[in-house]
Amino acid sequence: MKKLYKILLAVLLPGLLGAGVLAAPQTDVYIGITSAGAKKLPVIAMPAFVAKENIVSSAQEVHDTLRADILYGRYFEVSEDGPEFNAKELENTLSGWGKLRAAYLIGGEVTYEEPNYTIKLYVYDVATQAPVFAKAFKGNQTSLRRLAHIAADQIIQTLTGRRGIADTKIAFANNSTGHKEIYVVDYDGQNLKKLTNDKSISLLPRWSKDGRIYYTTYRYKNPDIFAIDLKAGKIAPVIIRGGLSLIGGVSPDGRALVFTSSKGSNPSIYIYNLETGKKRQITNRQSVDGSPSYSPDGKYITFVSNRAGNPQIYVMELSTGQTRPLTRTFNWSDSPQWSPTGEWIVFAGRESPYHPFDIFLVDLTGTQLRRLTTDAGSNEDPTWSPDGRFIAFTSNRDGGKRKLYVMDSDGSAPHLVADLPGDTFTPHWSF
Repeated sequence: MKKLYKILLAVLLPGLLGAGVLAAPQTDVYIGITSAGAKKLPVIAMPAFVAKENIVSSAQEVHDTLRADILYGRYFEVSEDGPEFNAKELENTLSGWGKLRAAYLIGGEVTYEEPNYTIKLYVYDVATQAPVFAKAFKGNQTSLRRLAHIAADQIIQTLTGRRGIADTKIAFANNSTGHKEIYVVDYDGQNLKKLTNDKSISLLPRWSKDGRIYYTTYRYKNPDIFAIDLKAGKIAPVIIRGGLSLIGGVSPDGRALVFTSSKGSNPSIYIYNLETGKKRQITNRQSVDGSPSYSPDGKYITFVSNRAGNPQIYVMELSTGQTRPLTRTFNWSDSPQWSPTGEWIVFAGRESPYHPFDIFLVDLTGTQLRRLTTDAGSNEDPTWSPDGRFIAFTSNRDGGKRKLYVMDSDGSAPHLVADLPGDTFTPHWSF
């Protein structure tokens, strides 16, 4: 038990000092590693959206947000230099863009009738001049960026058959106020919001598919699990006063939580049924078991245990309890998270006491191990984007505070997402 609380002290308590105004960086485009012989990406034409003079700036905000979202996905290049969008001269417009080798054209019209804007978006296949997407979005000034994100995801889905991530968010803990509180930010670092005011230690936010965030907090002077209902704007206790309760993850069907509890003789992993309120212990060893998370199909969990010595990554089949290690040689392993495709587990690991933490991938056989970060400070708390193409994590690579970064799933193109005073901990990407 003492060892468990040493782990908690190491993870939860450092750096509680620090305050300041929160800020988010400007949206940029980050290009990952591609092979020398990689094919050029198809080009989407995006001329300026049509709007009356008094709302040109709002139309430009929608255009620029949509453009950045499309570029971030790296399925397409975007060109703005070409014929203006003119619905009445559509054939000539598409022919002009065809000469510029554009594959698709996104045309936009923005109008305003107080208090709402209407954004009409049209996507055309330039070669066939056929429409492939047409939709109107409506909202007020404060919702323009969100509407652009939603539109970007729908367009990406239409053109590629793959889901986009523009309308996703990252939740995390930060101690800017002098306490660890839970925050949320859009995937691109914009729209930063503080969700809790527990004035204690709050961390480990974990999204469910219905948009709730479960997290562990010392709000009642004990490490309990609470839930944030973003739609209702309410925070409520879920598991309280049952000893240590560290949230690990939410089941894919949203009906259960997997978490670590010290209620038994050893820190063990439990499953909590959200419908019945019943707990079920699934590990019971003379060891510290923690950091659990579900597989995408909900049939397995991955977790950390020191049952064989130093903390390593394990996988358990829930129906049988059959457990096997995926790593064996790390000095320390922590915070494993299953990829949305189910093929990889990302985790933070340290190869010796003299090395900083880095981010690694391991496959389900334990035979393939890939290092994603190196020689860039200490890198921890990895979490997958819902499309499995990006990984968010915390790092002190700039020599100072722990900040929130995102990189490609191959470790390329790391970039800062949210530049906050204080340290950032335990991010989790929404579904």
